[in-house]
Amino acid sequence: MTRTLDRRTLNRAALDRQLLLERSGMPVLEAVERLVAIQAQETNMPYIGLWTRLEGFRRDDLTGLLYDRSAVRSTILRGTQHLASAADFLWIRPLVQESVLRGRQAAFGSATRDWDLDGLAAEARRLLRGRTLTRPQLARALAERWPDRDLQALGWSAQALVSVVHPPPSGTWNTGGATPFALAEEWIGRPLSPQSPDRLIRRYLAAFGPASVKDFQMWSGLRRMDAAFEELRPSLRTYRDESGAELFDLPGMPLPDTGAPAPVRFLPAFDNLILAYADRSRMMTDEQRKAVCVGAVTKPALLVDGRVHGTWTLKHDRKAARAELTVELLAPLPDEEPVREEAARLLAFAAADADHVLRFAR
Repeated sequence: MTRTLDRRTLNRAALDRQLLLERSGMPVLEAVERLVAIQAQETNMPYIGLWTRLEGFRRDDLTGLLYDRSAVRSTILRGTQHLASAADFLWIRPLVQESVLRGRQAAFGSATRDWDLDGLAAEARRLLRGRTLTRPQLARALAERWPDRDLQALGWSAQALVSVVHPPPSGTWNTGGATPFALAEEWIGRPLSPQSPDRLIRRYLAAFGPASVKDFQMWSGLRRMDAAFEELRPSLRTYRDESGAELFDLPGMPLPDTGAPAPVRFLPAFDNLILAYADRSRMMTDEQRKAVCVGAVTKPALLVDGRVHGTWTLKHDRKAARAELTVELLAPLPDEEPVREEAARLLAFAAADADHVLRFAR
């Protein structure tokens, strides 16, 4: 008989695999690969996501991986910006290319209806060969050949059609500006390596399981994955959740004690834990989901006992040397002191040289 897992069991399993039951001492690159890929639309968020999971994490630990090319930023899962190990990028990007192109079509399909997209991709590769160009620079260079075309459609289409990475300092702590493009295979020094979805499914389950096919599809951006899961079924373990949905997991993966304490954690915007499931009831209520997941934005979340209790914002005025962390509560706190202690640690990490202020908005 298939075992039914309650929400608390699923909650603790997710926290355990996401390194959120206790901070891990594993190397940073190993942690990045454990998480498969980290959302990186906002430059500081991958740093905070790793800080909340790793013991003794320093910002230079991640910045160094970007500079030595062990890790890269690019369009990966769900057609959005992620940070992954270079080794993982080489096989994950070809797997998700269909979803990347689907996003391009949704945004620019009408404007590019009559374009030769293969020709555009070939010209973009030629322009990028041996050098790095920002998106605006690449768009203007493409417009020299196609002067009547919309610059935004040219730049974003090239980004989707060609596998590029965004070299540092772009994407490093507190560094914004125009997004630079470099050909992924040139930057990493190895060719892309297309593989079947099986490897990605197994990596996902190791990092987020037990989970459903819909959960995997939501996280990856891939569609119609039922057949792939069916092929893997003999090598996977199955469960049910309380609503009767079928969940898959890798055999031998432990389910932690439901009584295990879950410490207070500050998750960054677009965190893995929040975006990895179609059914997010294992960590929040439907009403809380509406407050955390607003349109295309996933707000930074406060976890108390493993569940969402609020959202947070951090405003750092470097000129005034003042950092203010505001927590907007979505549920009562059983004890405010652990939240204050973890907030102090976050402020010390993100704004060590500033005066710190913590505010609660109820």
